[in-house]
Amino acid sequence: MLQFSKAISMTTNRKVFDQIAESWYRVRHWPLLREELEELAQRWQGTGGKLLNVGCAHGPDFLPFRQGFELWGIDSSSAMLKQALRYSAKFKFYVNLIATDALSLPFYDDTFDWAVSVATYHHIKGGNERERAFEELRRVLKPGGEAFLTVWNHGQPRFWLKSKEQEVVWRLSDRTVSRYYHLFSYRELKGLLTQVGFKIITMSPEKSHHFPIKNFSRNICILVKK
Repeated sequence: MLQFSKAISMTTNRKVFDQIAESWYRVRHWPLLREELEELAQRWQGTGGKLLNVGCAHGPDFLPFRQGFELWGIDSSSAMLKQALRYSAKFKFYVNLIATDALSLPFYDDTFDWAVSVATYHHIKGGNERERAFEELRRVLKPGGEAFLTVWNHGQPRFWLKSKEQEVVWRLSDRTVSRYYHLFSYRELKGLLTQVGFKIITMSPEKSHHFPIKNFSRNICILVKK
């Protein structure tokens, strides 16, 4: 099922992701953080329930949750969601998809048992907007519900001595396009999530990061609870 909401905000990279959706499907065909998501599926499996994927793109992060969960995905790019329909058909799972913005989730309060969001919130431009998006996520989670989020870390070596606000290119066959990123620090992400009322369960680099200093990781992975 694919639905469309009018709540599309230009604080995201919607137009860029519309352009790159088909090439994104080909290149990002498997979950980038598969081990982390499989552990979450095991953690949540006993209760199942409704799971929301914020910024689901073409849908690979649904794979670990195919069994025992009612799947919902939102993304601001309708072209990405068309690829998600293709992806779910290929892997034979059903997902409810809605084209909407993370700043205005079209769901009642306390709707979802669980949520995941891999590499989405760093695409939201503006401090107030990022705070609002986290508030929206907390609003739609049930009391006691957990959410797993990942964002890019400002401390990763390629961004040393550079601004937290970045344009990162994606190369198509005939041109390049740029995606907006806000690079988080561990402290900033923890502060924002606790400010909107989340309880931090765990906060760490991606499992593939083996360097002893976590502040150099590419991703910040955080599990929170309402």
